[in-house]
Amino acid sequence: MRRFTLPVVGLLGVAALALTGCQSPSAEAAPADPDAPITIATLPVGDDPTAENPIDVFAELFEEATGRKVEVTDVPDYLSVVEAIRADHVDIGIMSGFPSALAVNTGEVDALVAFQGDGKPVSTCVVLADSPVQTVEDLEGKTVAFADQASSSGYFMPVYMLHEAGLEQGTDYEAIFAGGHEGSFAALQQGQVDAACTAVMLTELGAPMFPFADGEWRAVGESPAMSIQGAVLGRQSLDDDTRKLIQEGIAAVFSPENAEKLGAFGAFAAAEQSVDPKGADFESFAEIAAVAGVELKDLK
Repeated sequence: MRRFTLPVVGLLGVAALALTGCQSPSAEAAPADPDAPITIATLPVGDDPTAENPIDVFAELFEEATGRKVEVTDVPDYLSVVEAIRADHVDIGIMSGFPSALAVNTGEVDALVAFQGDGKPVSTCVVLADSPVQTVEDLEGKTVAFADQASSSGYFMPVYMLHEAGLEQGTDYEAIFAGGHEGSFAALQQGQVDAACTAVMLTELGAPMFPFADGEWRAVGESPAMSIQGAVLGRQSLDDDTRKLIQEGIAAVFSPENAEKLGAFGAFAAAEQSVDPKGADFESFAEIAAVAGVELKDLK
């Protein structure tokens, strides 16, 4: 496995295209090369030097499953993952539900595999144990940290949860974006915010993904479940053989026996998978995205 970091300069500007619906020319499919590496764009997952990074574990398992070398490229945010795929810089990216829906709706990336939802709450808001906040409604007038404006569990689902409790962003509470779940937790630890909204799954994983020990924190509220919790997105210029190889490799890697070693990706290992999901499969995200200020129908 080889690992790269895609420069931020030049990428952040075009990454916004994923939310504007602007069209860019699609590259023609290259001839199938059975020796070519499979390239993946990802956000860095985990900073603990003593723990194996989940994306590295995935890449190693994926190499075994496909028989192809894997190259991992780190990018700064979800939108950059989409743009790297759309611009044919990489073959695939693994995204949570909402970024996947936004990306698929541009019509310029394909969903190769979807991980079905498990019917469980996706997100919660975390407060320190001694916080006066006891319910979601108590966050009125407070400052709330969200991970990223394109994060399913760190923004879309919790902001919808707050909306359902009668609290609107910018009116009833102040929102800050911490650049990731870890940033949200740090802001809470340092007293910069009253609550940090995150994935229920991260609170269950514990250290190093979740920095609070038992008794140091409380969960406030639960979001609805998602029909699709994530997807593997691919460039549209993939040849048929590589596309099929990737889909078969994903099925082999994201299996229950690999759930524990995949760490933060473990939830996908337990999920039912659908191959070549249709755009209509992501339509259930429209109402929640609208609450967050993003209309999926505008992203064409």
